[in-house]
Amino acid sequence: MAPADTASAQRGTARSLPPAQEPAPVPSPSPAVASALRTIATERDGLACLMESIGNGLGTAFTAAVERLVTARGRVILTGMGKSGHIGRKIAATFASTGTPALYVHPAEASHGDLGMVQPEDVVVALSWSGETTELADIIGYARRYRVGLIAITANAGSTLGREADVCLTLPKAREACPNGLAPTTSTAMQLALGDALAIALLEARGFSAREFGIYHPGGRLGASLRQVREVMHAGGQMPLVTRGTPMRAAIAEIDAKGFGAVVVVEEDGRLAGIVTDGDLRRNVFRRDLDSLAVEALMSGTPRTVSPETLLAKALEIQESMKITSLIVVENERPVGLVHYHDLLRSGVA
Repeated sequence: MAPADTASAQRGTARSLPPAQEPAPVPSPSPAVASALRTIATERDGLACLMESIGNGLGTAFTAAVERLVTARGRVILTGMGKSGHIGRKIAATFASTGTPALYVHPAEASHGDLGMVQPEDVVVALSWSGETTELADIIGYARRYRVGLIAITANAGSTLGREADVCLTLPKAREACPNGLAPTTSTAMQLALGDALAIALLEARGFSAREFGIYHPGGRLGASLRQVREVMHAGGQMPLVTRGTPMRAAIAEIDAKGFGAVVVVEEDGRLAGIVTDGDLRRNVFRRDLDSLAVEALMSGTPRTVSPETLLAKALEIQESMKITSLIVVENERPVGLVHYHDLLRSGVA
């Protein structure tokens, strides 16, 4: 081929290739989304500073605060003005629900009679970012006069509150998410996080159990999940129960009479032997000798069991993960009850 022809062919080949694909433009977030991301990032940075502070000098004061609260014979009194007061209310509620008796006292109302709520055996936890909140003056003075324990949560250790406190939890300086640097945002996030940290440290120090947690949270799905199996199980004459050696005809009658789709099999001495479910019956329904068989011929010798103290949330997790509808409740190797999936649904845990 002539050089000119070769060049022409190459140009033709080049023209036949598809144009290069440009990357699709990434849409810019809306102003509202961009603002939300900046706010969360700023508060996240503040929490990171708080974590760093606890790992350094603040950790010593935090330990002292926990020890003071654990040994208090009275209640924890939260107080604070404005946004700090709202955070104080939440911390008080968290303390109370996790085993630390607590209440919130409004500092302005304290000056007009509510100081009577504060007793010498109590510990006051006062929140003020500046530490110079005017409304806190009377409750601080009262705490010092009557030797009430005082813990400060402030960003200014040299403030009136910081100096008067037995323990000062000094928050690190951090930029507020507000573009004007004024509205309490990062500061209240750090206050709240530190309050939660105190509550959990106290919970762990006291060995506060899920059972005790359930006592203070009886309502809703959370309350239901913290109830125990013994509260909903079928016991005594309600249990579908036969002994080893029982003919299948009688076992089927027991399944039908009790209506749980299963029958629990026990040894002569009452120990658990196994379970026969309606699924076992369906798998053997065409056996000609079904009626003449003893119950142990069809039973599963390794049924799923729980103790009476098992939380309903755990019982539900077992049933759903194992795809079973009944759990045998066992105590000292003997069945004492049966809990059905429908019982858990009725309890509100699911």
